Formats: sequence, structure tokens, C-alpha cells
Amino acid sequence: MTKHVLELRGLPSHIGIIMDGNGRWAQLRGQDRPEGHRAGSATVRRIVRASRRLGIRALTLYAFSEQNWSRPDLEVGLLMDLLKDFLLAERGEILDNGIRLQAIGNLGRLPAFVRAVLDPLRSESSKNHEMTLTLALSYGGREEIASAARDLAVEVKEGRMRADEITAESLRLRMPSLVVGDPDLVIRTGGEQRISNFLLYGLAYAELVFSDKLWPDFAADDLYAAIESYQGRERRFGRVGAPLAPALVPQVPPS
Repeated sequence: MTKHVLELRGLPSHIGIIMDGNGRWAQLRGQDRPEGHRAGSATVRRIVRASRRLGIRALTLYAFSEQNWSRPDLEVGLLMDLLKDFLLAERGEILDNGIRLQAIGNLGRLPAFVRAVLDPLRSESSKNHEMTLTLALSYGGREEIASAARDLAVEVKEGRMRADEITAESLRLRMPSLVVGDPDLVIRTGGEQRISNFLLYGLAYAELVFSDKLWPDFAADDLYAAIESYQGRERRFGRVGAPLAPALVPQVPPS
């Protein structure tokens, strides 16, 4: 295994991860898809711990999309069970390590047995400040933008703001996913190279890393490699970058 020695300056403050490949991981091993989700749950623990050790300030994990409700009922039920089990198993580590747990998305669609564990842990950890772990649950980036736009429309209708006061920043401030700031780095595992409706508004200037590793195989060293790639990039945010050194052109003597 390649070991990555990271420069602890210039770390991304907010990392988002699209955790893809659980089902394929299981199928490649002749197993049912649920086994891949169980293995992926262990990877979540591994990556949360590695991020906390590095001092990453915010980690957002795309755990369940709004579109995932269309999957077979058996698979959805298992994912909800795994979410509940993860929250119960990690409660002590979250509270003992100063991690603040957040959840974004259409949380009202989650089963009551998940909310019964999720909501108290969010409340208990709300004053922690070492790292914010955000779980995107029943989440969609387009849906989040639409919800923020509705909120602004209501404020205009009620006379609390004028339409000409609506700005990109006022829209951004109404998006729960960006309470911790825009993502600096977004990683997608599983070999696909698309965003899949994740943090659409916030990732305007995020650095993207696509890993061929299926999520259950994604190790701390793969996280370090993604961060190392991030650290080697120049983030310009639409501005002009540092000037390039002039190319050395060999002088050809006159004939």
C-alpha cells in the first residue's frame, strides 16, 4: 500500500464524499447487494475517524439520495437499518471526540425508528466543535435549491425583503448543506465521473477527485491521496492564476 505523507497546512476545510460502489462490490463477490452496504458502513467509520485525526473541520457524506427511495423496498429497508445501527454504534465516539452531527435533506421521509436515534444525537452533539459530520439523507441538490428559492419567495410575499434584494449569497444562506461552508474537495468513489445531484450550489469552485475504488475498499490512504491531489492544485475562483514561468527556447546559431 502506498503511504501518503500529507502537508498539514492547506488541508481542505470541508470535504464531501459521494459513497458509490457498494452494490457492485457485493456483486463482484457473488453476494447480494445488502452485503455491500454492510461493508460500506464499516468504511464510513474508517473515513470519519481518519478525517477527525487529520483535523478536517467538516465532512459531508452522501448517504441516501432523494432518488434512492425508488430502489427495491428490501434494499431501502436495509439501508435504514444500517443507518440506525451506525448511529447507535458511533454515538460514543461522536460525543467523546467533539464531533457535531448534522443531517440534511428531506428528513421527514425517514422512518420513525431512524429519527428516534438521529434526532437525539444531533441535539446532544450540537455544541461540539472539533468536526462537523453531516449525513445527506433523502437529499438532493436540486431539491435543496428549490427549497431555498421557496423560502425567499415567502419572505418577498410577506414583505420581509424585496425581490431586488435576492442575491446569490441570500440564496446560499438558506441552504443547510452550506452551514459549514462551501465544499473545498468532493470525492466520488466507484469509478463514475458525475456529481449525481450532490451539493450542486456549493460545489461551484470545489476541487473534484474521482476514485476507481469501490466504497467498501476505500481506505484512509485513499482519502490521503485525494487530499494530496487537492493540495497540489491552484484554486483560482475565477481569478487569474500565478504567472507561468517563461519557456526556455533553445537558441539556434545562425547558419
